[in-house]
Amino acid sequence: MNWHNAVLLGILEGLTEFLPVSSTGHLILLGDHLGANDEASKTLDVVIQLGAVLAVIVYFRARLAKLLRGLLAREPEQIALAKAVLIAFVPAAVLGLLFHKKIEEALFAPRPVAAALIVGGVVMIAIELQRKRAGNPGEDGLAAVTPKRAFGVGLAQCVSLWPGSSRSMTTIVGAQLGGLSTAAAADFSFLLAIPTLGAATVYKLLKGGRALFAVPGGASSLAVGLVVSFIVALIVIAAFLRYLKRFGLLPFGVYRVVLGVIVLATLGAAAAPVKAADGAARPSVSAVAE
Repeated sequence: MNWHNAVLLGILEGLTEFLPVSSTGHLILLGDHLGANDEASKTLDVVIQLGAVLAVIVYFRARLAKLLRGLLAREPEQIALAKAVLIAFVPAAVLGLLFHKKIEEALFAPRPVAAALIVGGVVMIAIELQRKRAGNPGEDGLAAVTPKRAFGVGLAQCVSLWPGSSRSMTTIVGAQLGGLSTAAAADFSFLLAIPTLGAATVYKLLKGGRALFAVPGGASSLAVGLVVSFIVALIVIAAFLRYLKRFGLLPFGVYRVVLGVIVLATLGAAAAPVKAADGAARPSVSAVAE
């Protein structure tokens, strides 16, 4: 493990964590390309999310301060928002605790990631086109996030446990389907990211931190990855919110489909000429330079 890889992972994490393209999926593809598939590397992939979480806290510090002051003053609007975030957080947290091992064993590989990228991209394109035809942008503002809508977003976030689907995509789309505007959906998705990614980071660090710190350069790689992901994510958040208001989710849906098809085509091309005595050898996405 070296700091060069940590810089690459930090940049990729910061770029993709809050875009609806799946940061975990991209990290899995990059890890496969770099040959970094050990437990320490997998732990690093998750823990560097903390840099992105800190970026959200810094960017939305005024909004979070207002929320905290409102909770202390028992303001109904802020209490309702906090309840909505909690309601949306619980479903994926419970499923993640129960099935994280099975999910990692079955889905943390390039082929499942590519499939999720394509399916998610098609869903995003379909929803964006439908909303434009209907001419219904949805309700604006976080006050529109009712408990029912929050629970719907929470159920949608469960899909993001499949790497490649994207936590950002599933929560934004879930909120849109619940009747929120794209801007309100994105704002709520960012707030929901704080407990969701924070909990995932702490859990993974407790489970795999020993393996990460036991590897030479593990601690320094973590520090580098955190700093880089924080800086890049802070830049991306502002740019993404501006871009989203102007163009919507359609370009991201197209990107997902194109990337997923390229990955599947690469895996198929790599598998064709490589035959083991007892069958085809497992291909690696590293056959293509990214």
